[in-house]
Amino acid sequence: MALIVHLRTVTDLRGKGDRIAKVAFRGLSFYTRVLENCEDEARFNESFRWPIASNVDGNEMLEIQVFNYSKVFTNRLIGTFRMVLQKVVEEGQLEVSDTLIDDNNSAIRTCVSIEIKYQAMDGTVGAWNDNEFLDDSNRSENDGAFQFETDSLLSGHSQGSGVSPGRSHQSLQSAERSFRKTGKGVFSAMKLGKIRPPKEDHKGKDEPAILETEDLDRKAMRLGGGLDPDTISLASVTAVTTNVSNKRSKPDIKMEPSAGRPMDYQVSITIIEARQLVGLNMDPVVCVEIGDEKKYTSMKESTNCPYYNEYFVFDFHVPPDVMFDKIIKLSVIHSKNLLRSGTLVGTFKLDVGTVYSQQEHQFYHKWAILSDPDDITAGVKGYLKCDIAVVGKGDNIKTPHKANETDEDDIEGNLLLPEGVPSERQWARFYVKIYRAEGLPKMNTSLMANVKKAFIGENKDLVDPYVQVLFAGQKGKTSVQKSSYEPIWNEQIIFTEMFPPLCKRMKIQIRDSDKVNDVAIGTHFIDLRKIANDGDKGFLPTLGPAWVNMYGSTRNYTLMDEHQDLNEGLGEGVSFRARLLISIAVEILDTTSTEIMNSTDVQTEGIQNISENVTGKIEEFFLFGAFLEATMIDRKIGDKPITFEVTIGNYGNQIDGVNKPAMHKKKKEGGESDEEESELIQNSSEDETEDDGDMVSVSSTPPMKPVITDRNYFHLPYFEKKPCTYIKSWWQDQRRRLYNANIMDKIADKLEEGLNDVQEIIKTEKAYPERRLRGVLEELGSGCSRFVTLADKDQNQAGRTRLDRERLKFCMRELENMSQQAKTIRSQVKKNTVKDKLKLVQNFLQKLRFLAEEPQHSIPEVFIWMISNNKRIAYARIPSKDILYSIVDEEMGKECGKVKTVFLKLPGKKGFGPAGWTVQAKMEIYLWLGLNKQRKDFLSGLPNGFEENKALKGPGLQSFPPISLTYTMKQIFQLRVHMYQARSLFAADSSGLSDPFARVFFSTHSQCTEVLNETLCPTWDQLLVFDHVELYGEASELRDDPPIIVIEIYDQDTVGKAEFIGRTFAKPITKMSDEHYGPPRFPPQLEYYQIYRGNCTAGDLLAAFELLQIGPGGKAELPPIDVPTDSEKGPILPVPMGVRPVLSKYRIEVLFWGLRDLKRVNLAQVDRPRVDIECAGKGVQSAVIQNYKKNPNFSTLVKWFEVDLPENELLHPPLNIRVVDCRAFGRYTLVGSHAVGSLRKFIYRAPDRNANNWATAGEIVVNMEPEPPVKKMETVVKLDATSDAVVKVDVSEEDKEKEKKKKKKKGGEEIEEEEPDESMLDWWSKYFASIETLKEQLRAQEAAAAEAEEKEDMEIAAEGADVKPDESPMKGTKGKEKGKEKTKAPKEDKKKKNQMTEVMDKKNKQKIDELQVYNKELENEYDNFEDWLHTFNLYRGKIGDDDDSVTEDERIVGRYKGSLCVYKMPLPEDVTKEASFDPNFGMFQGIPNNDPVNVLVRVYVVRATDLHPADINGKADPYVVIKLGKTEIKDKENYISKQLNPVFGKSFDIEATFPMESMLTVAVFDWDLVGTDDLIGETKIDLENRYYSKHRATCGISQSYAIHGYNAWRDPMKPTQILTKLCKEAKVDGPHFGPGGRVKVANRVFLGPTEIEDENGLKKQTDEHLALTVLHHWEEIPHACYKLVPEHVETRPLLNPDKPGIEQGRIEMWVDMFPMDMPAPGPAIDISPRKPKKYELRVIIWNTDEVILEDDDYFTGEKSSDIFVRGWLKGQQEDKQDTDVHYHSLTGEGNFNWRFIFPFDYLVAEEKIVISKKESMFSWDETEYKIPARLTLQVWDADHFSADDFLGAIELDLNRFPRGAKTAKQCSIDMVVNEQELPTVSIFKQKRVKGWWPFVARNENDEMELTGKVEAELHLLTAEEAEKSPAGLARNEPDPLEKPNRPDTSFIWFMNPLKSIRYFIWHNYRWLILKILALVLLLLMLGLFLYSMPGYLVKKLLGA
Repeated sequence: MALIVHLRTVTDLRGKGDRIAKVAFRGLSFYTRVLENCEDEARFNESFRWPIASNVDGNEMLEIQVFNYSKVFTNRLIGTFRMVLQKVVEEGQLEVSDTLIDDNNSAIRTCVSIEIKYQAMDGTVGAWNDNEFLDDSNRSENDGAFQFETDSLLSGHSQGSGVSPGRSHQSLQSAERSFRKTGKGVFSAMKLGKIRPPKEDHKGKDEPAILETEDLDRKAMRLGGGLDPDTISLASVTAVTTNVSNKRSKPDIKMEPSAGRPMDYQVSITIIEARQLVGLNMDPVVCVEIGDEKKYTSMKESTNCPYYNEYFVFDFHVPPDVMFDKIIKLSVIHSKNLLRSGTLVGTFKLDVGTVYSQQEHQFYHKWAILSDPDDITAGVKGYLKCDIAVVGKGDNIKTPHKANETDEDDIEGNLLLPEGVPSERQWARFYVKIYRAEGLPKMNTSLMANVKKAFIGENKDLVDPYVQVLFAGQKGKTSVQKSSYEPIWNEQIIFTEMFPPLCKRMKIQIRDSDKVNDVAIGTHFIDLRKIANDGDKGFLPTLGPAWVNMYGSTRNYTLMDEHQDLNEGLGEGVSFRARLLISIAVEILDTTSTEIMNSTDVQTEGIQNISENVTGKIEEFFLFGAFLEATMIDRKIGDKPITFEVTIGNYGNQIDGVNKPAMHKKKKEGGESDEEESELIQNSSEDETEDDGDMVSVSSTPPMKPVITDRNYFHLPYFEKKPCTYIKSWWQDQRRRLYNANIMDKIADKLEEGLNDVQEIIKTEKAYPERRLRGVLEELGSGCSRFVTLADKDQNQAGRTRLDRERLKFCMRELENMSQQAKTIRSQVKKNTVKDKLKLVQNFLQKLRFLAEEPQHSIPEVFIWMISNNKRIAYARIPSKDILYSIVDEEMGKECGKVKTVFLKLPGKKGFGPAGWTVQAKMEIYLWLGLNKQRKDFLSGLPNGFEENKALKGPGLQSFPPISLTYTMKQIFQLRVHMYQARSLFAADSSGLSDPFARVFFSTHSQCTEVLNETLCPTWDQLLVFDHVELYGEASELRDDPPIIVIEIYDQDTVGKAEFIGRTFAKPITKMSDEHYGPPRFPPQLEYYQIYRGNCTAGDLLAAFELLQIGPGGKAELPPIDVPTDSEKGPILPVPMGVRPVLSKYRIEVLFWGLRDLKRVNLAQVDRPRVDIECAGKGVQSAVIQNYKKNPNFSTLVKWFEVDLPENELLHPPLNIRVVDCRAFGRYTLVGSHAVGSLRKFIYRAPDRNANNWATAGEIVVNMEPEPPVKKMETVVKLDATSDAVVKVDVSEEDKEKEKKKKKKKGGEEIEEEEPDESMLDWWSKYFASIETLKEQLRAQEAAAAEAEEKEDMEIAAEGADVKPDESPMKGTKGKEKGKEKTKAPKEDKKKKNQMTEVMDKKNKQKIDELQVYNKELENEYDNFEDWLHTFNLYRGKIGDDDDSVTEDERIVGRYKGSLCVYKMPLPEDVTKEASFDPNFGMFQGIPNNDPVNVLVRVYVVRATDLHPADINGKADPYVVIKLGKTEIKDKENYISKQLNPVFGKSFDIEATFPMESMLTVAVFDWDLVGTDDLIGETKIDLENRYYSKHRATCGISQSYAIHGYNAWRDPMKPTQILTKLCKEAKVDGPHFGPGGRVKVANRVFLGPTEIEDENGLKKQTDEHLALTVLHHWEEIPHACYKLVPEHVETRPLLNPDKPGIEQGRIEMWVDMFPMDMPAPGPAIDISPRKPKKYELRVIIWNTDEVILEDDDYFTGEKSSDIFVRGWLKGQQEDKQDTDVHYHSLTGEGNFNWRFIFPFDYLVAEEKIVISKKESMFSWDETEYKIPARLTLQVWDADHFSADDFLGAIELDLNRFPRGAKTAKQCSIDMVVNEQELPTVSIFKQKRVKGWWPFVARNENDEMELTGKVEAELHLLTAEEAEKSPAGLARNEPDPLEKPNRPDTSFIWFMNPLKSIRYFIWHNYRWLILKILALVLLLLMLGLFLYSMPGYLVKKLLGA
């Protein structure tokens, strides 16, 4: 469907000038080319084609504008022509000439003549022949197509877009083809670009492939009239070696399927605690279940908030798919013991995939919500706090730093749910409806069937299918349909599950029911994220009714199917198995309604049938395939004839032809009457009038014997005769789904390609990546808006499901949104933001790929099988959407009607590993799939120049497709392959090297390079010439689209077959015989090609390829080969001059330091090693180490060699380092080797003199606060190199004022904390303070990141608003930015101040010196301490093929230490002229000597966290082992029992000699009573690099200098000595100490305090503080530039060689080193763990009030309670204490005066109580637990005979609990519910607290309610204080409490009736009694009144 406008001429123009025209329709405009110097007539003669998605309406307009074109200014409009298309719509073709109108709508003389054609969707407007237009052969429609993008490419300057940068043309072949392309929008031609203009244009000159940037700028100037360079976009200009691709699609280079391969996984779960468990007085246990494995925690008694802190690890070795579908189930069980299984309180489920997709693959300290699956009406059953982490191989998990948990008590804010899932999840029903299936394979042997047939005489289908659905750990099944290939179930399976579920996939399987074994026939996974959307306008999961296709093993039935796994859904299916009609719906349950079922068991019930055409109208589809080439067929197959079979669904399958008739019937029944059929035929093109009903499908090629190509491969001799296949099939017409997916796929492909371009530009440091990124964003924007216009049609097509409609809305919203964002981001892309924006755009790519995957299938995928000797050998699977035809270009599959290179692979597990890497066959195949009625141009994409061969001759058979094609056109070429070098190849020999050679395949030819021995970086420098290559097709097509070249690299072995190393593809640059051989295309440039081995990269190849046509004059006309003259290679041709890189002379200096850790070679130890360095054929050898054992360092340190290297750094060859052992009799053995892939980091670059103009910058004064500790938090000293400013580090005055005010305010309510006593502080105070700081920094970082994001959003919004441009673009941008800064500043300042005051607030309390806690290894922070000494790992041995065999580490056989320096000759003068330059050391000046040194190594081990459990009980008994050289220290007797987070707090001293003993190993072992101890994990530290590093990692410098106390200086050298030494080494002038606390170093002056206190408090003068200040700022001193290592603790992962790559825990430690020739250091710091302090907590329960009344009195029905209070400290439930009972409380009031006493051990720093107890009778030791300090008080109702009733409880965190209310009245439930808002107190600070607290419990509706109040007094004493003033338990001596005054209600009512009456009746009915009395009195008075009234009256009347 298209509208085509052919613009012929514009006449009667005035004047002379350059003209350009613009043709617009539906908002899409095309530009013509520019006609230069026209006079009165402009002959454009160009055609423009608009592919249209919806029919043209008669009122739509076409607009043509003609301009005078100007290179500099905007184009000037001459006139416009507008036309309504009514006539065109009616007639379909129209020629028009008309005058133009000017701006004032008045006609002018200028006249335009055009021709218009319109082809409607249904083909109603007559068919035409595309070639009618081509009266002028000199014109390319593509010109038109490419103008349109210039419009968008040049940033909206539409008027001026005359020439597009990097404009690309294609030579004109057939208009029809180029038409088909223009609709691809802009970029098809720009696809992968060496950009080639057509021959006709540009007078034979070619435009360069990569536009040089100046060129671009010129163009830009010409176009936009001085454009701002920040707005230029570029379409693709990067040269990838593939050409403009029109008839061939890109092959996929990765081969091996990775899906079904098992991998190692470890799931670690820590159950920390549970809260708010529903139930009374329970003993909870947590069960952790993954898949079938279960583990339990210990049981905690009588508590609703148990604390466990137990760690569980599960190890798996399964494929990823299986792993991520496993369900993790956490359940809390109440009172489980040996005899009974306990009752379930609640469970929580999620799948492993959800955890893995979280950041860092983990949930950390999150609360899981428990719910009861058997009672879905109930609400939350409690919360469980846990950590869950999933680690795959090579993932490492960063545990957030552990310290006191404060903010994690906010349960609602830390729920264990992925982002975006609401915290209130509801129950929902998932309805999976299973209707029917089709096309099932045989599942029984036919033998049995024949027996049955003989007996019963019936022929049965050999399969008994049923469907099984697995979801969220539950399983549902349908009934079994006996013996049916087309079973009909009509059943629904109902799951009840929380919504949204935390399980991502639903697994649907068709299984064959069999008495012996049920097997899967096929499996389909439904990803719930794809069938639902959680946005505001989202929808619940819904699907279908739709067919899903299932794929699996091949269809021929065997008893033992080797590919059965494929049917289970593991790995890529190799054949169609069946299709299943299903639908899914979800209904959210209203749990309040009464009629809902309570349980969540799976139910199955019947449903009614659905009509045939619900899933769409059945249409007849036609699939055509042509096999153009079959090469590289693996010789292992044998030379039997080979045939290829193409199948789609079961059509074309030779095994079971059962389904066709059924489908045909369906088609006839499906509502298509015969009239309709005939109508269709009339509509189709004339030559198809005969119904081709008798056309029999041809699904396989005729068998053909293969011919030998070389020793590995065959090829099939197709030559000019190419076999074809065609199949008719019938499917529901759901093309729309595929079309939408195709449009999105194409947008995504284009985006991916563009992003790769940008990355390539950045990587190769080419200019202007930002312009290319803008181009990419523009393409993305226009692509997305195009989708919105195209996808929104055919809304009411048959078979559209709800999901179709919702998905369409969703995709349109998303893409519209994306197009908006792309526009916005495009305007923000600047040079400095490219990388950030690139990341943003990559998210778009993922989103597009996700959206493009269609969850509802339609046409099954196409399989191509290679069959030899009746065996299926190898296959390729092609998605049907990729080859689906559409009239609209964007909707067409990306491989439809194109030649695709397909590599066939082995099925299933056979394809794993090395077998999967060898190509089974390489096919060049052409495929076309579409509706049969649209099939008229199914051959149009084939390379031209063929004749069709039909199956039969005869009339009426024209319409039949051909069974083969014969090519009459053949071209002859010569291919030149310039193989220069490869790098970083794969080690294929046991020596750790390879003997590589390359084999190059092109068409049916192959050649090899020579073999280069023992190298991973071969430089072949060889030209391979392939003569007389025959290619079929038209010459010009071959020029634009030559076939691909395959290059395979092998390792030559002396015996046996060469071993495969890797493979890559390339496209040659083609020269036709009539083209000139010269720049810019020839000679070709060398380029890098990535080599793949399976899915992994295996190196790069540097090569170039050219394909030269041999013309009629023969080979003599080819360009000569320009070989370098000095070639001594004999018959081997070297790479010719124009292609090989330009070389210059370089010098490479090598620093030889030493060798370390060399392993044995062939069982012999290495004794006299030597290092050989080689680069580009030259090299140097080190001195031989005479005795490796005694001293492994080299005697001569620096050597150099000169070498010719390419000028272009990217082409530098690798440098090889080899270590050989010199044995007797002149023998050498290779020990190991290392290839330095890139020399870039070793290239010497002269320092930029202008940047750091140190010399001229006067003095810079840095002032330090007199109190160094606080300084750290306030401001950071920023020094400006060129300024002369005093930078003051100080807090501003107002802040100080604020501080004071704050303190005053606070003072009102809280006692200001006193300064901590120095003597109380220890190293741990420092450590914990530092951890707090670390956590604060992390929080601040998160906040900053959030703020930055916010800012970005603001900016985007601002960009959206119109910003008025200034006079000149440059000025405008600057002005804008200034404005921004102004507005931004005040707000930021405020923020900063606030942050500062907050921080100050915290810090002012305690000035503790801190150290730096690194949550990673120290060397990671300091670049491995390779500041001048580098470590190169030496490798030997093959790289393992299988994932499990050899890891990288196991191949390491030692390490070489040294360095390199590469520079262009001659040496730069500034280096040689320096005063102390020593020519022997070249560039390595000032390095220390490498003689052995003796060092004292002091290792401090602080603690380990998250150790992997080593014992059955899920715990470990860890201890530390330290090895250095021959010394090994085992700290076995101090093992820590049953701990996974042990605190070691130990230091170890070892004396060592570097270099012999320089690798320190710190290991953690698990102590076992019996048997050997197991290694948990170890970490290795290279001490030597630390020792020699300029970062001075020997002993970290502390934050401040002190001579006593917890922060005493621990280095034997004082700061002044260190500073003096450093200044001397760095040749820095200084230090000069001056009066008044000044020190000058270089040109910096530092100010600081000069006094120090000794132990006795005497002050002394000292320069140490000053020196220390300089050391802290050492990296800012000119020429020093190295940050010095501060006092620190590093966190190192522990690894276990048995479980490579998976962390087994982490250890916190640090190392100090002191040279033995210096003064000895002091004693080690004491870091032994803090001993817990003994405390006693006395709790007096005075009274209770308003306790709810539980019991009813027998006689009076009166409510009362027998109250008592129970209390305990968390973790000590067995020591719980009870008060006595207050009987018969009728008001809820109770009086107790009862004292509880709880002694406990407490760690102040960690705020934890420490408990040591034996876990069970059988435990060997006590286990230590650390538990938060929490006091639990409960109120109970005592019963004599039944169990006591629990009434309510309160838990007080002793560190922060709400202050008690003064009276019972003021005490309310808010004290528990709104705990966060209330002021809290800590018993550890207040010591004594008294008040009223509420008791609460949950009612039936699960809401908190007040159940009583308690008046209590808490009094905390240390053990010593408690001894001095003892107190008795209960009311006992000493310090007894008085007896409570309880009303005597403990009577029996009939013994004392009055009292009971008083009590019962008076108490409850007193108001009633009083009211009655009052009433009686009133009545009495009234009665008296009435009684005496008459008498009075009489008296009055009678006047008596």
